[in-house]
Order: sequence, then C-alpha cells, then structure tokens
Amino acid sequence: MNYSKQREIILNTLKENVVHPTAEYLYDVLKKSNSTISLATLYRNLNQLAENGIIKKIDGLESSSHYDHNTHEHYHFICDKCKKVYDISADVAPDLVKKAQEETGFTINGSDIVFHGICKDCNK
Repeated sequence: MNYSKQREIILNTLKENVVHPTAEYLYDVLKKSNSTISLATLYRNLNQLAENGIIKKIDGLESSSHYDHNTHEHYHFICDKCKKVYDISADVAPDLVKKAQEETGFTINGSDIVFHGICKDCNK
C-alpha cells in the first residue's frame, strides 16, 4: 500500500481514540481538528487499512462497523449498559482457536470473540 498523508492522519487519529470507534465517530474527531477528509475518503481508507491488516474492522457489535488499531490476537468485551468496547487479552484462553480447530476439524482463518456483560464502571 502506498503512503498517503490522509491515511496517516486517519491511522494516527484511530490510535489516539482507543475506544474502538466507528467511522462516524472518527469523522467527528477529524472535523474538530479541522481536517478536510471527507466521510467517503475516511471509509475508503479505513477499508484499505483493514484489508492490508494494519487495523482490524469489527463487524457485528452494532449496525456500524468499529475499527481497532490493535491487530494482535485479543478478544472484546462490550458493556451492555454503556456500550463501551474493551480489549481482553487472548491469554485468558490460550490456544482457543487451535482447540476449536482440533475439536471440529475446521480450518479457522480468523476469529472475533466478543463477550457481553456489565463493565466495572457500570457495576459501581
């Protein structure tokens, strides 16, 4: 993938907003910083970054896709109350994908494991 100043701005904004933002959220942040990046350009670049493995596109959390700059193996926790998305280390269940492959005989090329519940802050 060729270098793009816009892509660099988008990636840096994503890294600065580790809340697993949607494109719409990122667009609002970019607009506040006086960026001239259009929503269409943002979507195109987010998709290219995800297709090239630089970021992770997370579908199925809600109607809009979310984006994660953390591409290391990890799981997600979504608070049912505040809707925040948290990372959970894959170390809590090591070899989960390998065990699933062994048990099922499936070839697993990727996984998105999501836990739902109430976060610590909302439990207070």
